[in-house]
Amino acid sequence: ASILADADLTVLNLEGNICGEPYGSETTSAPRELLDGLRHAGVDLIQTANSCAINNGLIGMSATLQAIRSAGMEPIGSFTNQNELQESGGYTITEVQGIKVAFVAFTKGLGGRGMPAGNENLVNLLYEDYATEYKKVDKAKIERILKNVANEDPDLTVALVHWGSEFSEYSEESSGTQRTIISLMKKQGVDVILGTHPHVVHPIVYDETDSTLVAYSLGDFFGDGSRGGTNYSIILDIEITKDANAGITRVTNYSYTPIYTVREGEAIGNK
Repeated sequence: ASILADADLTVLNLEGNICGEPYGSETTSAPRELLDGLRHAGVDLIQTANSCAINNGLIGMSATLQAIRSAGMEPIGSFTNQNELQESGGYTITEVQGIKVAFVAFTKGLGGRGMPAGNENLVNLLYEDYATEYKKVDKAKIERILKNVANEDPDLTVALVHWGSEFSEYSEESSGTQRTIISLMKKQGVDVILGTHPHVVHPIVYDETDSTLVAYSLGDFFGDGSRGGTNYSIILDIEITKDANAGITRVTNYSYTPIYTVREGEAIGNK
């Protein structure tokens, strides 16, 4: 909590729902107290565009979004209804220390599920074939949302992306369409891309030429994964600097704190 609260703005991906009992991994539903804990720890924004967004249907997704707002945080990437989507433009704007930051969130899919007819746009999706092969990047949708963001003239734009392959190490071969998405987003003004979904840590690439940062996967901040490597993760800290005279805002530095999740029954020594 001390690390999260120390930041001017803290963002987490919530891969689950807040929609009542029964709780647990099988239903991916958690009690509302989880949100209170996150808020008290300093979390401000919650990514809700991910594999679990509609695990409990549109009703479960709507209940989750309402619970997040009631807890004093803002969800990013999914929407209760068409009116909310239209009003938001598909993104969130926040101001921190005089810096106007735009946040967008996308997911590669919904755990193999398809959105109900007429509600396809209520979750920001990276792919046209989001329920099958993840090969056709939905360039039109990504560009449309990012153009909406550009009209707001933010100082900086951050994209939260739920992508990649679960439980796999990063490689040039396995990244597939990620390079296409990165190129597309950068052309549309995205400065920072933060990845989730693989459950293990992947590389961070900082380009000093254009001051952009891509974190392919931050791992699991806290989860119930039992596979090797899923209990190792990082908390990423990004420094953003605004030069008011030059009218330039950019990523000037980053660092990270390694964390480890102790599993139930695991013995921890003094090392």
